[in-house]
Amino acid sequence: MASIIKYPKGWRVLIDRRGIRKSKTFTTKQEARDWANAEEAAILGGARASAKLPLGDILDRYAREVSPGKEGHRWEAIRLEKLQRDPVAKIRLSDLVAEDFARWRDQRLREVSPGSVRREMNLLSAVLSVAVREWGLIAESPMRGVRMPKPPQRRERRVHADEIERMAYVAGDDLSAATARAFHAFLFSIETGMRAGEVLSLSPETVDVERRVAELPKTKNGTARQVPLSSEAVRLWQALPGEGFDLTSAQLDALFRKVRDKAKVVGLTYHDSRHEAITRLARVLQPLDLARMVGHRDLKMLLTYYDESAEDIAKRLD
Repeated sequence: MASIIKYPKGWRVLIDRRGIRKSKTFTTKQEARDWANAEEAAILGGARASAKLPLGDILDRYAREVSPGKEGHRWEAIRLEKLQRDPVAKIRLSDLVAEDFARWRDQRLREVSPGSVRREMNLLSAVLSVAVREWGLIAESPMRGVRMPKPPQRRERRVHADEIERMAYVAGDDLSAATARAFHAFLFSIETGMRAGEVLSLSPETVDVERRVAELPKTKNGTARQVPLSSEAVRLWQALPGEGFDLTSAQLDALFRKVRDKAKVVGLTYHDSRHEAITRLARVLQPLDLARMVGHRDLKMLLTYYDESAEDIAKRLD
């Protein structure tokens, strides 16, 4: 491996492989590491040499080259950074086998939920697929054939009227306060079925109150979407004192949890607003209209969020 040494003016790389010696100084350690990897790969035989890098280096490359172009970049960056600290990341890419990932999976299942492990396995599979198809580092993904944990039980949490009342009392109605705006965003999500990130992206330029339409130029699935707004959604939007909800994702998450816990509401998440919205909207919209409104390309996805009780459905039969 190349030697990377810290100097007062930057990072110096020293390479001594097969009688070839090279050195170069860089401003950052990452630039030094990238140059060293590329030079050693050229000396030792391109992709074959890169495959001898530890998995952690491949995860890091994916985080820098592939993740930034994806909608879920922030989550991927955090997850990839954590994966780089795992013992499996120290194994050379060319030495990895299915058993390594099976052991990793079993260990993670003792630490986090099956749903979290499934998401992490999907991310690892994506990294290794790029290593196969685009980077040509290995011939086949070592995760192929590794069994996924069973998916968790479908969540069926609805938002109850008394919970909304208690949270509204805690949050207050002064929308100049961030806490009140966080709960206001939750109510807006219940009314529209929009995700937290989508709600926070809204501005006067993307909300047309005359047409009652919100424009989402980029959504979770990477496409644009127009969301029709009810009169209540328009009222909630117009009640805001500024030009939007003026919160970061981190602020919204923290403030929502604070309001929920202080109101002694148990087991509720912000994303449950989507369950509540889709269940309510299903009473007034046809499935195709509902799918278009909430951004589902597959109608079967609606069943993931539709949580109307048999008792309530029975009341509508008469």
